[in-house]
Amino acid sequence: MKKPLAHTKCTVKLRKSEYHNEWYLIVESYPVFNSSGSKPARIKEALNRSITTPIWDKSRNARTSPDGTVTYKPKRDENGVIMCRSEVDNEACLYADKVRAIRQREYDNAALYTDSEAEQAAQIERSQCNFIEYFKQVADKRHKNSSWSIITNWNRVYELLKIFTGSNTLLFGDIDLRLIENFKYFMLNAPQGGSKSGTVSRNTAATYFSIFKAGLKQAFIDGYLTIDLAAKVKGIPEQESRREHLTLEELNTLAQTPCNNPVIKRAALFSALTGIRHVDIKKMKWKEIVKEGDHYRVNFTQQKTKGVEYTPISAQAYRLCGERLDDKRLVFEGLPDPSWISKPLERWVKASGITKHITFHCFRHTFATLQLANGTDIYTVSKMLGHTNVRTTQIYTKVVDEKKEDAADAIKINLDNVE
Repeated sequence: MKKPLAHTKCTVKLRKSEYHNEWYLIVESYPVFNSSGSKPARIKEALNRSITTPIWDKSRNARTSPDGTVTYKPKRDENGVIMCRSEVDNEACLYADKVRAIRQREYDNAALYTDSEAEQAAQIERSQCNFIEYFKQVADKRHKNSSWSIITNWNRVYELLKIFTGSNTLLFGDIDLRLIENFKYFMLNAPQGGSKSGTVSRNTAATYFSIFKAGLKQAFIDGYLTIDLAAKVKGIPEQESRREHLTLEELNTLAQTPCNNPVIKRAALFSALTGIRHVDIKKMKWKEIVKEGDHYRVNFTQQKTKGVEYTPISAQAYRLCGERLDDKRLVFEGLPDPSWISKPLERWVKASGITKHITFHCFRHTFATLQLANGTDIYTVSKMLGHTNVRTTQIYTKVVDEKKEDAADAIKINLDNVE
C-alpha cells in the first residue's frame, strides 16, 4: 500500500507556556504515515523560539473553556506568517515559517514509494557508486594489520582495476558477468608491477582474481550488488608449480659456504631447520624464544595467517640465533626486507656450486620436504608449518613421492638368466 505523504501539511502553531505569558513556536506536520503503524501521526517539532506579543484574530475562535473564557487563533499575514506587535517576535515568526517551508518541501518531494520501491530507489543510487574506490576502502579496512604480502596483493589488484578500466571509475551498475569474465582474461595477461617487465604468472593471476572476487562478495554483503556475482564466476585454476628445495647434502654444502651477509645465512638455515617464514623470522624477538627443560620453542603470531603458534626448535636452530640479547631485541637484527635479500642470497648459493634457483622461501620448502622424506607424518608437518589446512601441505608429498619413484629404480640386478 502506498504511503500518502504528499497530503501532509506543515503549519506553524503556538503552544501556551504554563508559567509565563508567552507562547512557544512549533511546526506541526499532519498526517504523517510511517512504517511502524497504519494510523497517521501528528509530528510536532519544537523550534526553541517563543513570543510574547502575538496579535489575535478575534474573528476566529480557537476554543472556549468551561468557565466561558474564549481564546482566539493568531492573526496571520497574506503569506500565512503569524503577526506580532514586537519586531523581535516578528523575526522569530519569520524564522519559524522558513523552517515550516523546508519541512513542507521535504514532504512534498517525498515519492509515494512502497517499501520495495524505496529499496529500488536506494539501489539505483548505490549503483552509481564507484567500485574501484569502494575496493580500496575494503582493502584498507580489512587488511590494515595484515602482512606486507597481502597488502601488496590487494593494492596491486586496485592498480590493475584502474588499468583495466582506463580510469579511476567503475560504477557498480556497470558490473555484470561479461565484465567480470573480461577482467579474468585481462588478469591472465596482466603486467607485473614495479620495475618488473612481462606479465604475471598464472598462479599470481589466480591470486589476484580471487582478491577481486572477494571485493565483489563484500559488495554484495554491503548491498551495493543485488546479485552474488562472485559466486557465479569460477576462479582461475592454478598451475601445479614445482616448489624448489634443497637436499640435505646441498643444505650442508651451503652451511659450509661463506656468505657476505652472515645474518642472511643464519636466518636462511634457521628457516630450513624450523620452517618459519622470512616475515616471521625478521620480526622475531628474544622474548618469543622460551626454554622448557632441555628444549627451546618459539611462541609467535604468524604475520600471514594471524595464527598463534608455538614451534619447538632444535639445539642447532637455537645456536643459529646467536648470543641471547635483551628480550625486546630482534633475534636476527639487520635481516633485509624481501626486496633486498635476493641478490646476496643468489651470490651465496652460486658460491656453493648449487645451480638451483633458490629464494629465501625455498628454505621453508626444504624443511617441509626433508621432514616428510624422513618419515614425519603430514599432519605434524602441517602444524609445524602453521598451515590452517592440511591440503596446503599435501603439495610437498608429491615431491617425496617423486623421490620414492626414483628410489624404486635405484636397485638394478641382472635378470638375463632368470626364466
